[in-house]
Amino acid sequence: MKIWGDSKMVEITVIYDGQCQLCKNSISWVSKKLTITALDFHTADLAQFQLSTEQCSREVFVITEVKRYSGAQAVAFLLKVRGNRVLSALLTLSGPIGRTGYRWVAGHRNSWPVKALSRILEN
Repeated sequence: MKIWGDSKMVEITVIYDGQCQLCKNSISWVSKKLTITALDFHTADLAQFQLSTEQCSREVFVITEVKRYSGAQAVAFLLKVRGNRVLSALLTLSGPIGRTGYRWVAGHRNSWPVKALSRILEN
């Protein structure tokens, strides 16, 4: 996706876990309003982004020409540019609580709460 930033368009690349249903549904949900380049870290050339498989197995990455975001910060960025500014602000303002929540979700992808969230994003 390209967004305006400092008088020029900025391209957005999302590196995510293509084997995680919540991750796939989230990418689909974001893509309904944004054009992004979404890369499954299992098949992407991570070296070009200076990322490792270990890093990408723990959290999502959003890369623009200007900045790189990861984890909860990446989610907040995507929410903001998608137009969900209130949710983005809540996640950002929650600070350590939001980051802890993100890490819990990422570490419990097969739990019923995460599966329920994934189902919500399908619609």
